[in-house]
Amino acid sequence: MPTLQWWTRDDDVKAADAVPYRLLEEVPELGAGDPDAGNMLIQGDNLEALKALLPYYAGQVKCVYIDPPYNTKSAFEHYDDNLEHSQWLAMIYPRLVLLRELLAEEGSIWVSIDDNEGHYLKVIMDEVFGRSNFLSSMIWRKNYSPKSTARHFSEDHDYLLVYAKNSEKWRPNLMPRTEKQNTAYKNPDGDPRGPWKTSDLSARNFYSKGIYSITSPSGRFIERPPGGNYWRVAENKFWELDRDNRIWWGRDGSAIPQIKRFLSEVKQGIVPQTYWSYEEVGHTQDAKKEVLALSRSDVFITPKPEALLRRTLHIASNPGDLVLDSFLGSGTTAAVAHKMGRRYIGIEMGDHAATHCQPRLSKVVEGEQGGISEAVAWKGGGGFRFFRLGPSVFDDQGQIRPNIEFDTLAAHVWFSEKEKPWEQPSRKGTVLGIKDGKALALLYNGILKDRSVDGGNVLTRATLKVIRQDLPEGFDGPLMIYGERCILSDATLEREKITFKQTPYDVKARA
Repeated sequence: MPTLQWWTRDDDVKAADAVPYRLLEEVPELGAGDPDAGNMLIQGDNLEALKALLPYYAGQVKCVYIDPPYNTKSAFEHYDDNLEHSQWLAMIYPRLVLLRELLAEEGSIWVSIDDNEGHYLKVIMDEVFGRSNFLSSMIWRKNYSPKSTARHFSEDHDYLLVYAKNSEKWRPNLMPRTEKQNTAYKNPDGDPRGPWKTSDLSARNFYSKGIYSITSPSGRFIERPPGGNYWRVAENKFWELDRDNRIWWGRDGSAIPQIKRFLSEVKQGIVPQTYWSYEEVGHTQDAKKEVLALSRSDVFITPKPEALLRRTLHIASNPGDLVLDSFLGSGTTAAVAHKMGRRYIGIEMGDHAATHCQPRLSKVVEGEQGGISEAVAWKGGGGFRFFRLGPSVFDDQGQIRPNIEFDTLAAHVWFSEKEKPWEQPSRKGTVLGIKDGKALALLYNGILKDRSVDGGNVLTRATLKVIRQDLPEGFDGPLMIYGERCILSDATLEREKITFKQTPYDVKARA
């Protein structure tokens, strides 16, 4: 597959691997509402924040929506959008790599972009996500009037590039039918099956059973359907439909026959379309008004309207699913996800994570009535926790920092071995869990309640006995143990079906 080349590509494609795993430190006073609602707002560099999330959320995110800088050669107040082209590519590539790791197998990623970098982004996403996983490119008409100051063309639309983690497993939710679509169905003959509308019965392509003549109830002879040489159904099927009152001949019985399609029998949803008008999902002025109404202060130049995110999340997720936005901006994705009953993780780098996003989400918890609130009957509730990036789990020499807690290292060890997030509630003592018939245990920082902090970190017959006690009754499968040292013989390890790995050197999930 063709790949895109730029000045620093060789380093950039490996940049995600070089990012250190950092701690997420909660700031309780900036949280709001129910802290156990499963929602997170993170302040910090999104590349490092995404890496920090991997041991806990890899493969768990149902929908990623991001609105990265467009590289429009303009000066933005809250971030520098005037990046040289290769710098923009260097910025986006490793972030897409990590976002892919966080996506669930049936998940999808939606990226807002315009023509400045859109075509280059498509090539990069083909490489990261696989060309076969490209789903479509949405066109959002974002302006309702032309810009008279435009030098060449008034740019009225943005794109949303959409990729699946696995296109074979991803399916969109259907869009609800509109009242306008339903009003096309009438019931002029009082059919007890309810409103219906007609559909053409002619076929242009050859159909051997579709060659026959028809006589209408009024006696009119119809040799062939107009606009085509063949009927769409065989003759016996046609008269079967007629006996079931599914053929419409017009009020006087002399019209060209058409089939009746009943509203009660059509799908109660519509396959999503790729053109999104501002009448349906809002425009940029709507977005600015929504944000300004909440903050009453400076506003982002390019926020997205809540209705745009509502449609995106409706198609790509269900209530309870996890949504992620690593370019949170003014907080729209998190606000909409909250109102729609999705769990969410929002990441924003600057101070406005605390000055803009946090107040906005707090007002959502309180029940603010802007944006889509009325449409989704939002009354308030839920909550979120606020985090900042802390120090890395490992120091510059690759050693575990002394203040790292057991659960933090356990999450990294589990992710290192299983490439899945660690479900902490499954832990009993030293045993982190069992997957595919193999158990994983960790000896670290006095988990065995020894007198010294480092006590119990060494695999001995005594610590092995404790680990065996922590295992489910009757478990006799292979056991992998992480610890500081092992004094058991190779013969003992083989007999006990134990693989020993040393911390920190065998912990792969590190910088």
